[in-house]
Amino acid sequence: MALESAAELIKLMTRRSVSLSTCESLTGGGLGAAITAVPGASAVFRGALVTYARDLKTALAGVDEELVDTEGVVNELTAIQMALGAQSKCDSDWAIATTGVAGPTEIDGQSVGTVWFAVVGPSVGMSPRPQYTELKHFEGDRESVRQQAIEHALQMCVRVQ
Repeated sequence: MALESAAELIKLMTRRSVSLSTCESLTGGGLGAAITAVPGASAVFRGALVTYARDLKTALAGVDEELVDTEGVVNELTAIQMALGAQSKCDSDWAIATTGVAGPTEIDGQSVGTVWFAVVGPSVGMSPRPQYTELKHFEGDRESVRQQAIEHALQMCVRVQ
C-alpha cells in the first residue's frame, strides 16, 4: 500500500515540478525508503534526515532545544520544526516529518501508537509557508505502528498537494 501512495505522490509532484524531503523519527528512514522504492523518485526526492535520537532533532533538524526539554519530542511543534528543518537542509519545496512512539513503551508520557505528522510547503510570494499537521493513534505492534505511520504520512502529503 505504501508503494502505491508513494507512486501517487511522486506522480503529483513530478507534474508540478516540486521537490520533497523527509525528517523521520519513529519511521527510522522507512518513509524515505518507501518514496525511493518508486521508479522516477529522483525527479522529486531530495533526501532525508533520520533524527531517531532526541539530540539529533535539535542538532540536524534545528528543533528548539528548550521545546524538547520542556515538551518532549512527540508533539505538534516538534513535528513542524522537523519538517522545516528537512526543507531547509535538503533545499526542498515540500517536506514531511514524523515523530511518535512505536513502542514497546511510552515516551515523554505519550502512549505507544501516538504519532504527530507535519507537512510543510513552499512560500509563494508574500503568503506564509503552508503547514499541515495531524495527530494519529495507531494500534498494533511496533512494526505495525511504523508501517501505518509511513502510509499515513504519504497519504497526508498527497492530500495537501
